[in-house]
Amino acid sequence: MEFTLKTTIKASSKEIYTTWLKSEGHSIMTGGSAKITNKVGSSFSAWDGYIEGKNIVLEPFGRIVQSWRTTQFDASDEDSRIELLLEEIDGQTELTLIHTNLPDDSEHYINGWDEHYFQPMKAYFGSF
Repeated sequence: MEFTLKTTIKASSKEIYTTWLKSEGHSIMTGGSAKITNKVGSSFSAWDGYIEGKNIVLEPFGRIVQSWRTTQFDASDEDSRIELLLEEIDGQTELTLIHTNLPDDSEHYINGWDEHYFQPMKAYFGSF
């Protein structure tokens, strides 16, 4: 299963990229504890260990590609993959999320991205 979601956030692509790849920023932005770095190949966790993965491709301020899995994945499930594309337009950023290689029963992640990432990100960056 795969899907693509888009949203617009009132922040620069640099602010979003930098916050996503810093433990403190990611934790505050989403409301769940995260351990993450801006190094290709490094492992990360988010949402208090619910999400785990690795940084695969990092193109500063424009693209983040990560392997991604939650504690709901079966041990036999392959990691899924997320690709975040950040395009700055008129002082805000259009964020495109492409989530691929998900187990077949993963429709609930569509709402999860909105509820646990996009809405908290809009609130976080709207507060600056």
